[in-house]
Amino acid sequence: MNVQLLVDSACDLTAEYFEKYNIDMLPLTVHLNEQEYKDGIEISPKEVYDAMRDGAGTKTSQVSPQTFQETFLNYVEKEQPFVYLAFSSELSGTYQTAKMIEQEVKEQHPDAKFEIVNTKCASIGYGLVVLRAAKLALEGASIDEIVDIATYHAKHMEHIFTVDDLEYLYRGGRVSRTAAFVGSLLRIKPLLHVDDGKLVPIEKIRGTKRVLGRMVEVMEERGTDFKNQTIGISHGDDLERAEQLAEMIKEKFGVEDILIEMVGSVIGAHSGPGTIALFFLNKPYK
Repeated sequence: MNVQLLVDSACDLTAEYFEKYNIDMLPLTVHLNEQEYKDGIEISPKEVYDAMRDGAGTKTSQVSPQTFQETFLNYVEKEQPFVYLAFSSELSGTYQTAKMIEQEVKEQHPDAKFEIVNTKCASIGYGLVVLRAAKLALEGASIDEIVDIATYHAKHMEHIFTVDDLEYLYRGGRVSRTAAFVGSLLRIKPLLHVDDGKLVPIEKIRGTKRVLGRMVEVMEERGTDFKNQTIGISHGDDLERAEQLAEMIKEKFGVEDILIEMVGSVIGAHSGPGTIALFFLNKPYK
């Protein structure tokens, strides 16, 4: 029996991937205009971005304990082994909730075969880890093999991103009101990355055009062997700039395999429209 892979919607993969690779997706929740929506099921990223442009406030919440319990028990009672790859614990409480339910389920079912991995990744960086693990699962890999390689990919996945409007990061508590105001006034674009699961600023760049070039430079500084890996790009409803970045990467490094997807509703609710994010392995798995 092949290992089943579980993920949550913060991996920002579309339904086509879940179907193709037999991935079970647990949705986080988006709160928009006093309504709740299951991410990736009941609302699209485009709807969230359009609402944010119109001034709507957005909030998000993690996967519920009840959903984890029902899902875990469903597989355990069928004696189906599984691995749950979780959204970064530094950006959501989803992983901690899953670990709590894991303990409860394994107390009731000591022989249950499943593992939970804190990827410390987000968006398509998380999605690339998921796809690697999903392919292994379909090939018949064991739980230990999947956990080992997924953990390696997660550890070495670089996240380099910028946002179009600092106001959204201010609302999420990532920057001060003064920084947001001054940044917007001077057209300063922050360049950030994910370090051990946390969002960390790298530098500030003036002007939209310069920031894409700097992202490619950071990629060259931090990564290697780009032709032998899948590069990920996600965008907050700005496909044109995402494709521009992809062309710059192809021209610079001769890369052919680039996955472009929209930043999903949950992450996009905090980063806002116009976000551009780049993902790659700094040390590809051999």
